[in-house]
Amino acid sequence: MSKVEIDALTAEFFGSFDNRGGRSADVGRLRRLLLPGAVIVVTGPGYTVYTVEEFIAPREQLLGGGRLVEFSEWETSERTEIAGDIASRFGEYRKSGILDGEPYEGTGTKTIQFVRTPEGWRIAAFSWYDRP
Repeated sequence: MSKVEIDALTAEFFGSFDNRGGRSADVGRLRRLLLPGAVIVVTGPGYTVYTVEEFIAPREQLLGGGRLVEFSEWETSERTEIAGDIASRFGEYRKSGILDGEPYEGTGTKTIQFVRTPEGWRIAAFSWYDRP
């Protein structure tokens, strides 16, 4: 059952950035999916470490302010290992949308660390690398 729950949590995570068809991206729901002190790191092309709020704020503006529209991001492959109340997922993803009026596409790799809390599985950390 844990793999099914982690798959659903991962799909909800990716879905929080989706603003296709005129819908509003719900980046704020990441506050529920991530632990309050989750560690978020992008390694490439630039290295940055974020808190949950530092990660959410610019994405809410980007996805809600009209610069990035018709955007979605989805996993193309993954492998997940679960050991008791911890899990690790390593996956490839694609993304596409329209940024500042121009087609925008990309691929990358994400790793997500999960923990089972009394409220269910949550994301403790995630890191990603966007391919240039």
